[in-house]
Amino acid sequence: QVQLAESGGGLVQAGGSLRLSCAASLRTGRSYAMGWFRQAPGKEREFVAAISWSAGVATTTSYADSVKGRFTVSKDNAKNTVYLQMNSLKPEDTAVYYCAAAFTTGVAILRRHDEYPYWGQGTQVTVSS
Repeated sequence: QVQLAESGGGLVQAGGSLRLSCAASLRTGRSYAMGWFRQAPGKEREFVAAISWSAGVATTTSYADSVKGRFTVSKDNAKNTVYLQMNSLKPEDTAVYYCAAAFTTGVAILRRHDEYPYWGQGTQVTVSS
């Protein structure tokens, strides 16, 4: 069973920063893809960033064009936690942010929400101008 729990959301002024955390009950020695998605009111859920690793041998990351250069996804193996560092936040970043997980056969970037069977509960990020 894979369980995910996001935290770190809140209210921040434009130009500020937040770091989201996703605590995950993941097993060592496996391959995973972890994704960050967001959903704003009246909009579809959209891909934000992803990280994937294969038995600790290789890791790769990917970002949506809208956040590239501002957001960074990383992981801490010791804490079984994936992070999303968000800098230079804009009002259009306001959304509920979700982390998601999927088993993979190797390093693989997954960008579609329906490719992830496991999801966290979401955390609200609000950026004011």
